[in-house]
Amino acid sequence: MCRWLAYSGEAIFLEELISAPTQSLIAQSRHALEAKTDFNADGFGIGWYGERPEPGRFRDVLPAWSDENLTGLIRQLRARLFLAHVRASTGAATSRQNCHPFAHGRWLFVHNGQIGEYQSLRRALESRLPDELYQAREGTTDSELIFLTMLAEGLEDRPLEAAEAATGQILARMTKLKGSFALRLTLAFTDGDTLYALRYASDAYAPSLYWRRTGPGGLCLASEPLDDTESGWQAVPTNTFLTVRDGQAVTRPFQPALAADRALAS
Repeated sequence: MCRWLAYSGEAIFLEELISAPTQSLIAQSRHALEAKTDFNADGFGIGWYGERPEPGRFRDVLPAWSDENLTGLIRQLRARLFLAHVRASTGAATSRQNCHPFAHGRWLFVHNGQIGEYQSLRRALESRLPDELYQAREGTTDSELIFLTMLAEGLEDRPLEAAEAATGQILARMTKLKGSFALRLTLAFTDGDTLYALRYASDAYAPSLYWRRTGPGGLCLASEPLDDTESGWQAVPTNTFLTVRDGQAVTRPFQPALAADRALAS
């Protein structure tokens, strides 16, 4: 399982969250406290918004703790909105194309979790993508496929409904396989103005996700608290969708079951 964080608020140096805290994202790449595996060493990535509408990205296959370029970059970069991710592969190759964040236009996306029995579902799910999005696929991960499926379902105009519809499509395909595997998701995605996130599982084991107010008007989401005191960190309930804008977080239920029923009926 991977670890990620997302920040929205007044511009800060990226190192304030990615490397400075005692249980920073880089620390979690060495020793995660709430993941199945201690190490998240199969690559890393950061994505941020500056003066232009489309985000900048820096990704590589090295462990986050061993890349001096990452350390130097986050010391100098300030941003009002950014995502960061350290990867623990669930089967896809360790390559730059498989490192998060994934990008399309002005959108950025990170994921922790997995599609159970992904290799059996992959072809059917990819076949539903329109040509433009299928051709935009760079890697082989289930994470990128979830992102592209959300875009195909109308992410630009209706983020919650698109996320529910994409998740419903996956659940419907899993139901047809009639296995005992699960779909588990914590996602963060943004268009550069609004930050969205969700926590969901089709069983009782949703990946961890927390949020806390950070600095003047800022809000941070993270796979696990970034310090050992856990002061101010609040767990996001399972089956919850968050919208973060202007320092405020609005939560709504995340309910992909109806979308799955419609997909099964079609």
